[in-house]
Amino acid sequence: MYPILHEWGGFLIRWTHVVAAIAWIGASFYFMHLDASLRAIPAIPAGKGGEAWEVHGGGFYQVRKYLVAPDRMPEHLIWHKWQSYSTWLSGFFLLCWVYYGQADLYLIDPAVRVITPMTGALIGIGALALGWLIYDGLNRSPLANRPPLLATAVFLTVVAFAFGFQQVFSGRAAMLHTGAVIATWMTGNVFFVIMPNQRKAIAELVAGRVPNPAWGKQAKNRSSHNNYLTLPVLFFMLSGHYPLAWSSPYSWMIVGLVVIAGGVVRHFFNVRNAGGGDRWWTWGVATACVAIAAVISIASSPVARERIGWTASAEAAPVQPVSLASAAHPPVDESVMNVIGTRCAMCHAAEPQWPDMVSPPKGVLLDTPEHVARFASAIRMQAVLTHAMPPNNITDIQPEERAELARWLAAR
Repeated sequence: MYPILHEWGGFLIRWTHVVAAIAWIGASFYFMHLDASLRAIPAIPAGKGGEAWEVHGGGFYQVRKYLVAPDRMPEHLIWHKWQSYSTWLSGFFLLCWVYYGQADLYLIDPAVRVITPMTGALIGIGALALGWLIYDGLNRSPLANRPPLLATAVFLTVVAFAFGFQQVFSGRAAMLHTGAVIATWMTGNVFFVIMPNQRKAIAELVAGRVPNPAWGKQAKNRSSHNNYLTLPVLFFMLSGHYPLAWSSPYSWMIVGLVVIAGGVVRHFFNVRNAGGGDRWWTWGVATACVAIAAVISIASSPVARERIGWTASAEAAPVQPVSLASAAHPPVDESVMNVIGTRCAMCHAAEPQWPDMVSPPKGVLLDTPEHVARFASAIRMQAVLTHAMPPNNITDIQPEERAELARWLAAR
């Protein structure tokens, strides 16, 4: 029952995470759009806020913003914080559930570095804390007054983390952890900067004093950072389902390109919503970044290179196959390898033989006994406890063959 309960647990945590993320990202996009839509009105002094009228769901909304604070404390005040907190908490639980709870399957790649699950978890969690300290330090440094330099420093920090993760984790885990570092920055902005500044402003207002405008400005800057980082984070969180995004030895370069692409797309909408015109060049930059990222992934896929006719001299070295110590994983029976070889390995190989497939689904390799042993838990879930694989039983695996897999798994 444990694999079934674990699978359902992961599904429910992921569901919670996605719902919370939708709420948080939606709020971020909405408030950036709202800020850009504000217009000056006589009731609010110039430069101190504005008003926007909106229509939605059959009704009209009149929304006002005070850059510092209103004259009096309103009776009802809605705080926007739990979308962020619930997204990060559910994401962290999912990270622990999937990557640290199944470290041998998703986190550790012996071809990259042989580490224990505990070591991997400590590196991952420690990187989240270190990442926040670096990012927050940059924002409190003199670079905060020079946005282009600050943006460059933050960008280089992201790429450095992506490169570092790639030296210790599997490709899939490396890209996911890069996204987790950025997501930690985003929630850290809410928890450590935006909310405290808002509380200080409210305390001053209740005391009859005028809040410091710098608090609101600092909170707004961090909120803008969150908005610009949203699209890259979504890419990294979804990347686990698309091996071409993370299986390249140069996936840290793909990370950098995605950060640029996502940032300039948000810049287009933010400027446009503010009435600053259309920055069409941003779409050219984003398209170029994604195209270069695709080329990098193709250069690391032997099948893709072959199908587009690249010569051997243009080929990049493929990712090295995994070698595992036999003591860690019991030998795989020949009968099991026969089943896997005829029903699964045509797709789950370094060079898939299935038409129009250029990389193994989800990066799962089943072409050697070592790989089969490593992904035994995935085989149990996908081909024994459920019949999800092969999809639609396209390779016609027989009940007795599934029984053979079950027998082998039970003996492990």
